[in-house]
Amino acid sequence: MNQRLLFLGPPGAGKGTQADLLCQDQGLLHLSTGDLLRAEVEASTDLGKKAAALMDKGELVSDELVLSIVEKRLLENKSNGWLLDGFPRNLSQAVELKLLLQRINQPIEAVLLLELNDEVLMERLLSRGRKDDNEKVIRHRLEVYREKTAPLIDFYRKEGLLNSLKANGEINEISIRIREKLSSAM
Repeated sequence: MNQRLLFLGPPGAGKGTQADLLCQDQGLLHLSTGDLLRAEVEASTDLGKKAAALMDKGELVSDELVLSIVEKRLLENKSNGWLLDGFPRNLSQAVELKLLLQRINQPIEAVLLLELNDEVLMERLLSRGRKDDNEKVIRHRLEVYREKTAPLIDFYRKEGLLNSLKANGEINEISIRIREKLSSAM
């Protein structure tokens, strides 16, 4: 199975859940940029202090800072591999990530796109019961995804790395399909 992976997909497709399961099963480092930022802030590292200063003002953390944090974790990583979840979110981040991974000699081996139709996504997101998950907000998040993140699909397809998978069904069924897809993608 591939050891350097990237998960793509719309909000609610199950990327985080499936990434957790696969990483536990395969001994991969799960790189969720939100979790990485929070860990750096909690540890009061230099990068964390820079991130906290921006986040405290309600500003977005720069791509450069996120890439620095990802690079730090990849260089520290002594496991069998890694899985990126939630980054990159746009084409410029994907290009910068590719350059970073080439520089540290850890290129992505496979990109898995978790696909799900809007009705199922809406149902999943509404059932989570989060206060910010209402139909209007979810539709907006899906529009933002299509505008900003969906171009990554073509980028990784052209790179010869993209594998698509229907992400409907039970968690365990999807997990099995992911392992089968990644095993055949090598």
